[in-house]
Amino acid sequence: MEQQKTLTLAALALAAGCPLSPSVGCRAYLRETPSSPAAAAAAQDSQRPNVVLILADDLGYGDVSAYGQTTIQTPNIDRLAHGGVCFTDGHATSATSTPSRYGLFTGMYPWKNANAHILPGDAPLIVDTEQYTMPRMFQHAGYATAAIGKWHLGMGRGKINWNDVIRPGAREIGFDYSCIIAATVDRVPTVYVENGRVVGLDPADPIEVSYEHNFPGEPTLRDNPELVRMPSSHGHDNTVVHGIGRIGFMRGGHAARWQDDRMAQYFLDRCSAFIDANKHQPFFLYYGLHQPHVPRVADPRFAGRTQLGPRGDVIVEADWCVGQLIDKLEREGLLDNTIIIFSSDNGPVLDDGYDDGARASAPLHDPMGGLRGGKYSLFDAGTRVPFFVYWRGHIRPLVSDALVSQQDLLASLAAMLRQPVPAGLDSENLLSTFLGKSRRARREMIVEAAGRLAYRCGHYALIPPYRGAQRNATGNELGVVPDYTLYDLQADPSQHLDITASHPRLLRKFRRRFLHLVGDHYQETRQQESLK
Repeated sequence: MEQQKTLTLAALALAAGCPLSPSVGCRAYLRETPSSPAAAAAAQDSQRPNVVLILADDLGYGDVSAYGQTTIQTPNIDRLAHGGVCFTDGHATSATSTPSRYGLFTGMYPWKNANAHILPGDAPLIVDTEQYTMPRMFQHAGYATAAIGKWHLGMGRGKINWNDVIRPGAREIGFDYSCIIAATVDRVPTVYVENGRVVGLDPADPIEVSYEHNFPGEPTLRDNPELVRMPSSHGHDNTVVHGIGRIGFMRGGHAARWQDDRMAQYFLDRCSAFIDANKHQPFFLYYGLHQPHVPRVADPRFAGRTQLGPRGDVIVEADWCVGQLIDKLEREGLLDNTIIIFSSDNGPVLDDGYDDGARASAPLHDPMGGLRGGKYSLFDAGTRVPFFVYWRGHIRPLVSDALVSQQDLLASLAAMLRQPVPAGLDSENLLSTFLGKSRRARREMIVEAAGRLAYRCGHYALIPPYRGAQRNATGNELGVVPDYTLYDLQADPSQHLDITASHPRLLRKFRRRFLHLVGDHYQETRQQESLK
């Protein structure tokens, strides 16, 4: 792993005038203390509001009705957008999951870490345990911290023993409590990991995982297509779990394997329990939704709710989850002292490996919201995502066109809590912008898509030349162009007009700046990372 130029945790703690937060076990954070909502509200410190960070998985700019689409209604997500700051140019740091989450939690560009790429389910933790992180910052400020839901940052140090305590993991980078899935819903192992231990594991049925070879006698979609209820469109032909082919091979752990259609409720219950246990102190809750990532298997309450098939149904399910969490905070008297941040890890994709009818829904619904590209892409829909910041009674509802990045949340929230940040962090303090008190924006940023890089400056987007296919197996455009291409997103948000010929001086300026920022991280021959 490439080492970042960061302060050690010990140095940061001393700079903040406080010791390192002691590690606290799961049960200490899930032990409910009876109290009234009024008592909980009174106990909260208004100078240290709770922070709930909700991150959807592959949700597009056009998937949320707050931005004007009408095919799917997302009233609960819209409540955050209409009651807070609704960003129209808010970005993830990457167009794929792992690097996006790395940038979010570390405040560093993911392309500076060679290991920040799409990870298999058995990958080691890619965040250095001495690195400055968002949850560590909250711990130093006296917060209880939790990670619940999708993880995809690796765990352990390689060759994971799933039948023992898995370390390092979420706890070692600042989360007091965690209940997570190792990677994605379509990758093995298909089990929940709570504080480093697989939930519900039968010792007599140990788990084995491989991304190289199958285990003797274990069925795969490739060899046993009759076992699946959701056909594969590309890949996803390895171990079959509950009638769905996955990426990777797994044996054992049958009692611990999750039920796909119960995952939404499972994680929602964990969030509720964490709130119950910590309503008398400030808390930071990262809630990683798994929707609408494939495989899309909605709870029966939501199956068939939309005209868009499983993808539309799980978006409605995700919106319900958001509403349930808001309602929980309101019932406990905590909503007025809780900042809720909602976004997505990257842009959308219709066919990401299963034939679930999503491609057929394209004439009815544009998940990109008129933008070009999507997941895996250097075009704008790869990283421009729904982005809302809500704090009832404190943020004036506002639509902001400021250019902001998820990685800026770390420096901004640290500034709110008066916590020190290390020199060299890529995160920028845009606290006033996130709280709706300013329209100050990032001047520039680098965006990443499966190992390739592009440049944003103001309302301009520069994509450098790359070689290779223009689309991958999903059908999404990747942003592969033969020469430097410049777009004015203000005049041409769908990126169909290259203005390099009419703006040669601007092109030269942006090209120099881009190459200065990325150095030898840019290589024209760089191939996009494999979907696996």
